[in-house]
Amino acid sequence: MTSEPIQITKRPRKIRGTFLVNGEEHDVTYPSHKTLLEVLREELALTGTKHGCELGECGTCTVLIDGEPILSCLALAQAYENTPIETVEGMADGSDLHPLQEAFVEMGAAQCGYCTPGVLLAAKALLEDRPAADRQDIKDALAGNLCRCTGYIKIYEAIELAAARMRGEQAEPAREAFYGR
Repeated sequence: MTSEPIQITKRPRKIRGTFLVNGEEHDVTYPSHKTLLEVLREELALTGTKHGCELGECGTCTVLIDGEPILSCLALAQAYENTPIETVEGMADGSDLHPLQEAFVEMGAAQCGYCTPGVLLAAKALLEDRPAADRQDIKDALAGNLCRCTGYIKIYEAIELAAARMRGEQAEPAREAFYGR
């Protein structure tokens, strides 16, 4: 008579924490091994932050922590309890889009849209730090955000347009942006 070995499975330890996301406080019970990306998406239903490579190489999971972009797929959630976190859902003010979001729509800077939340947040952090960012500054700030659909030009142009408007300039897209040269 053979008996099957008893398998003991260990449940992940759950912890309770408070997350300050987009200006709102959320009390969450979650497994201690979860990344910030997983807590945002799975526990708080903030699905604007995307699962991409989960290796820190694509930037689709970018969120802002105290205004600085981080890759939430590499961040243990516990480390960011009680810390101001901003996701793409926090950019708009009700139905009023952030100037970056408006410029992305106007310029057609988003195609499939998968990378867009991370790009928007990286751009927001850049423009808050350097309102007069030039094209090279923009390229450098977005170096960790991969877009598989565009050649980045529309993204750069949208960020430049939003930056000018955020500085109070009367900026309009160049005709060439829509019709070529």
